[in-house]
Amino acid sequence: MQGPESHSYFSQRLRLHYVDWGNPDAPPLLLIHGGRDHCRNWDWVAEALREDYRIVAPDLRGHGDSAWFVGGAYAMADYVYDIAQLVHQKQLAPVTVIGHSLGGSIALHYAGVYPETVKALVAIEGLGPSPAQIEARRDRSIDDRLREWIDTQRGLSGRLPRRYPTLEDAYRRMQEANPRLTGAQARHLTVHGANQNEDGTYSWKFDNYSRADRPVGIYPEESFRLWSRIACPTLLVRGLESWVGDPEEDGRAAHFSNARFVDVAGAGHWVHHDRLDHFLGLVRTFFAEAEAG
Repeated sequence: MQGPESHSYFSQRLRLHYVDWGNPDAPPLLLIHGGRDHCRNWDWVAEALREDYRIVAPDLRGHGDSAWFVGGAYAMADYVYDIAQLVHQKQLAPVTVIGHSLGGSIALHYAGVYPETVKALVAIEGLGPSPAQIEARRDRSIDDRLREWIDTQRGLSGRLPRRYPTLEDAYRRMQEANPRLTGAQARHLTVHGANQNEDGTYSWKFDNYSRADRPVGIYPEESFRLWSRIACPTLLVRGLESWVGDPEEDGRAAHFSNARFVDVAGAGHWVHHDRLDHFLGLVRTFFAEAEAG
């Protein structure tokens, strides 16, 4: 596989990394990874679609080869700002977007803020917490949420990144945590997702602080409003063997005006890894239909 070129841009004074797969005259396609992941998670998708699109895949702040955010939380608003800056600075609009998990949520929020800039959108399990989880959180007072967040932050401040003696040990941990991955997939994700420390050991690239839930932020009703503002054709993908709930059953689907919902059998949370060929078929069909209007 001939890989992409690495580039950087600035957002809120952070140097953020992205890769560009070339083909500059083709329509832009933005690929946004999920939490504790990195931009090279998309390599198999990018390799399949690079002839038809100019593919840009960023590392979110605190992930991959992007800078870590010091002195604050990793909030949805900040992630959306970073994507807005990438689209603005690199003149990607109108852009097609695929996002996974956290990246799918970021894509949906961005498309609700700037509906005129997005041509088509695919979100893999990017709808966030279920209504039941939202209600459980709503029942907790702000003082309880803040106290828990402070305790979590204190705990994270004393937590050192896990160190693996060799890259092979990190690879085995990747396979352990993601048993659906093939050996080749797990090795590729490990090579691009780990840094070698000064003592020769290896650690994952993501910032542990990105794990913490924020005590305040965008309220669910505000997310629903943003979803309702999305103007482009939208494909919402769910793996039937994942832990996420059915948005058509729990009511979240009702907030979209132009969305199609697809369940993928034999896939967990990482649909684009578990059923790559099937996912690519869905995406190609969807993009062709969106282009045809």
